[in-house]
Amino acid sequence: MLTLADARRLALSFPGATEEPHHGMPSFRVRGKIFATVPDDGHIRVMVDADVATAVAAAEPDAFEELRWGAKLAGVTVDLAHADPGAVGELLEQAWRQRATRKLIAEYDARDA
Repeated sequence: MLTLADARRLALSFPGATEEPHHGMPSFRVRGKIFATVPDDGHIRVMVDADVATAVAAAEPDAFEELRWGAKLAGVTVDLAHADPGAVGELLEQAWRQRATRKLIAEYDARDA
C-alpha cells in the first residue's frame, strides 16, 4: 500500500521534478512537462507509453487502469491502496525519463553509480 504522501515523495525524488497545479489538481513536472497528476487522495495518474500502460493494467488490474485521453492511451491511473510501491516508483521513473533532459537523466543515473 502506498499513501499519497509516499507517491509525492517518489515523484519529487527525481532531479528537476516540481509540483505545480494543473486544472485544480497537483501535477508533477520536469522541464514544465507533466509526468504525473493527482486526481484525488487515493489515485495518481502516471503518463507512460501505451505499451507499458497496457502491460501493467493487464498484469495488475486491481492496482492499475489504462488512462485514456480521448482515443489516446496516455498512461495509467494507479490505485494507491492496491499498488506495489516499487512498481509505482518504476512507472514514475519511466514517465520522468520520457520528459527529462539528457543532463537530468545523467545526473539521476550518476546517483546509482
